[in-house]
Order: sequence, then C-alpha cells, then structure tokens
Amino acid sequence: MSSETGEFDVVILGMGPVGSMGAILLASAGLRVVTIDRDEEVYQLPRAVNLDGELVRAMQPLGHADALAALLQPVREGERVGFANSKREFLFGNRVSNFGVNGWQPLNMFDQPELEGYLRATAAAYENVETRLGVEATGLEDDGAGVTVTIERDGETTTLRGRYLLAADGASSSTRRQLGIGWHDLGYNHDWLVVDVITRPGHTLGTTTLQVCDPDRISTYVCTKDPYRRWEFKLNPGETWDEMLEPAKIRELIETWTPQGTYEIRRAAMYQFHAATADTWRVGNVFLAGDAAHQTPPFLGQGMNAGLRDVVNLAWKLPMVINGTASERLLDSYQSEREAHAHDLVEWAVSIGRLMEHLAEVERAERNGEPRPSEPGGLQSSGYGQGREQPPLRDGVVLAEQIPVDAAIGALFSQPIVSNETRDGPFRLDELLGSGFAIVGRDAAALSVNEPANTIAATLGITFVDLSSLDTVRGHFDRGFETFEAMVVRPDRYVFGGSNAEWSLDVVINALGDALRLN
Repeated sequence: MSSETGEFDVVILGMGPVGSMGAILLASAGLRVVTIDRDEEVYQLPRAVNLDGELVRAMQPLGHADALAALLQPVREGERVGFANSKREFLFGNRVSNFGVNGWQPLNMFDQPELEGYLRATAAAYENVETRLGVEATGLEDDGAGVTVTIERDGETTTLRGRYLLAADGASSSTRRQLGIGWHDLGYNHDWLVVDVITRPGHTLGTTTLQVCDPDRISTYVCTKDPYRRWEFKLNPGETWDEMLEPAKIRELIETWTPQGTYEIRRAAMYQFHAATADTWRVGNVFLAGDAAHQTPPFLGQGMNAGLRDVVNLAWKLPMVINGTASERLLDSYQSEREAHAHDLVEWAVSIGRLMEHLAEVERAERNGEPRPSEPGGLQSSGYGQGREQPPLRDGVVLAEQIPVDAAIGALFSQPIVSNETRDGPFRLDELLGSGFAIVGRDAAALSVNEPANTIAATLGITFVDLSSLDTVRGHFDRGFETFEAMVVRPDRYVFGGSNAEWSLDVVINALGDALRLN
C-alpha cells in the first residue's frame, strides 16, 4: 500500500523477525504501518533457532499459526535438554513435552532464513503495510505529536512520519545511540565460537541438546531443525578469534562429535555473548524492541523470543491508544512489564552460563583430587518455576493485589484443546476467546456482572467464555480456577485478575478499567 499523506500510525525500523511480526500484529489491528530495512533480502545464514509456543499462539487469532507451525520442527517428544560432563554423559535436565500451557509445542526449532522470509512476506501482504527495503534510516525527530524519520537510498533522502516509532533495529541500534540510551550490564561478557553445520548420511550426532561442562572446553550442542545442527564453543584464556576461525581448528572441534565427511560447515562466526538491558525502552513516541532493548547469552534460546514478546505487548496497547479507547499513559506499562520479564530471562541465561562454569570446575577438581569448589550464589538451574513456561508479570496491567493469592495472576492463561457438542472435532480454547480481552468463567453464573462493569466490558469488546460446556481433549483448564471462579485474560493471554468470594467480577473489571486508564 502507498500512503497518500505519508502519515502512518507506526513506523517500524528493522524488518527482521521482530519488526516483521510487529507489522503483522499491528496491521491485523487495523493500523497503518510502514517498515524500513536496509537489506532487500533476508539474511541467508542462521542466527536464532528456537521459537516458543507462546509466539505461535500469538499468531493464532490472526489465522497464521498453522502456517507458522508448518515451518517448525518441535523438539522430539521425550528428548532431553540439560547438562553433561566432559564425556557427554547426561547429568541432569528436563525431558521435553510436545504440548505446553500455550496449546502448542513449547520448544520449536526453525531455520531463520526460512522463518524470517515467511514473516516478512506475510507482513508485506497486508494492504495497510508499506515496506521500504534497501533504504537507510539516517535520522529521526520526535515533536511530541509524532515522529519524522529521514530515510536515504542511493543518495536521495525522503521523510516518513508516524505517530509512533518502533525501533527493532538490532543490537547496534542506531535509534538507541541517537537517543543516547545506555546499557545496564548484567555481568556476562565472554567470547564464543558458533558453528552451524548441515548433516550428511552417516553422522553420529544425537538429538539431545547438551550444555557440555568440560573443564577443557565448555560448549553447547543444539539439535536444531533437520538437517542442521549447532555448536557453541567457549574460548579458553589466551585463544583469539582468528585462530578459532581457522578451518583446521573448527574440524578439530567438530570431529570429536561426528566424523569428517558427515557434515558441511554452513556458518562459523565469533560472538561476544552479552547480558544487558537498555536503561530506558521508551523516549516520547519512540519504543525500543528486540536486541535494541535487551541482549542475552543464548543458553535458554530466548533472545528472539523475548523480542517477539516485546511487539506482542505493544500490539494490543498501541491500537487502544490510537483509537482513543485508552489513555496514552497505558504505554508507560510497556517497559515496566517487558523489562522485568526480559531481565528475568537474561539473568536465568547468565545463571546457566555460570552453572556450566561451576560444573566444569567441579569435574576439574575431581580429576586433580582437589576439594570440590563451593557453588557460587544465584545459580538457577531449574525451569521457570510455578509450573509455568515463562516468568510471570509482576507490574503493569495486572491486578497486583492478587499476585500473592495465586500464581495464575500475571502468568500465561492455559490453552487446552477442548471439544463440545456444537462443534465438529476438537479445537484450541483461544478460538472462543477472540483476539481481545476475554473473561473466562467456570460456568455462566461466574460471568454475571453489574451494569457499570458491563459498560466497561462493552467498551473493551470483552468476550465472555463459559467453560461448563467444554471437555478437555488435551492439556487442562488453567489451574487458576482452583482459586478463582472467573479470570480476566488480556489480549496477549496473560491473566489480569480473577474473581472469587473476596473479589467480585465487578470489582476486577473496574480495576481493569483503572489499569488501562480508559478515556
């Protein structure tokens, strides 16, 4: 689409996975979007490799989930992900299920060029999305009413204007630099060699993803989407980037895993793994997202996932502000929600890196007959806690007074596969919730509200869902129903609050209206 006036609701810098998904979500909400990227084609080498079920679920209301899932290879049912010693003997970890709280496989491997190409093409297909590829954003000016972006191509400059700017322009974000936003360093900066291969017949590579805690070489092996595999090798003291990139060195490292001739090098690259978050994620009408806002070591596979959650968060808030339903102040909750969430994930990734180092030192001590080193504080080696796949929200648009009552508050709402007598075959529960706010009750009585609460519900277009006629086929109804009779679910499927004998649904709905700062 071409904008007659040059005015857009949102300008997006960067059309990688985060920017492209942001464009899809915002366009689906009816906003006019323009995307800008310096590269005309997607980057043809792998970087991220894992997509969480939460992000597949985010595409479900838009009708894109099945097409997206078709590009993914779920981690094999029953396979293990965890820590190993120098002999690659499994020490501890988790077995992987192929069904999670979001109603999709929790861990999914993909090939980034393929996935990114799909997201970019899907975004560009929307009539209310304009794409500007092969151009460089050279400046921005926020006058309070909107943002003007200067773009350049082949020496010619032009300007685009949007009410808001979403900067998904990567770890070296020019937007972040121009705004003078600094970093909060979370204390992990180490050099690693990353090697991606294409497997050939006769390879001896297993399907267990391992954090190998070898005193001689800490490394990670990832069973990515077939026919690909990945290693990450931590540099030892005194090693240089140049020597690690030597073909002979790479063969030396790989061929302890699989013989020569059973693989082809697809990519070998040096990285300094960082753990950091931006000091601020919003300046006026400009928002940072993805690697521009946070960077993490890859041990949890959460770098891209965290960035996608950023745009999922903004994609329901920006339309409410732009269409006048909610106050501009609602956007203040973006950083308070996303920074804490991303910070938790980055810290967990760092703790995995430190746990690998600790386990390697334990094995070294055992080899040398030395005392076992004491465990450093702050190591977190087990899941995300509370039986949830991701850390919960603890600030923002959530009924904070109820957080001590039940772990469901601020957590993702469970999506089982269900059935009833009125539909042919099983279906995922979100199909009844729609794409906006929903109130889900144990039965019809739990959904009764008074007139003021009903007015708020109508303003927000809330969908009411009665579970009493549904049977679960796979998964389970949210465990929050052990405490609450009904729960208010946000468009991003996080639970705002719940009703019970202490909290009427009318009170919870009024609290939602206050949290959203309805106009």
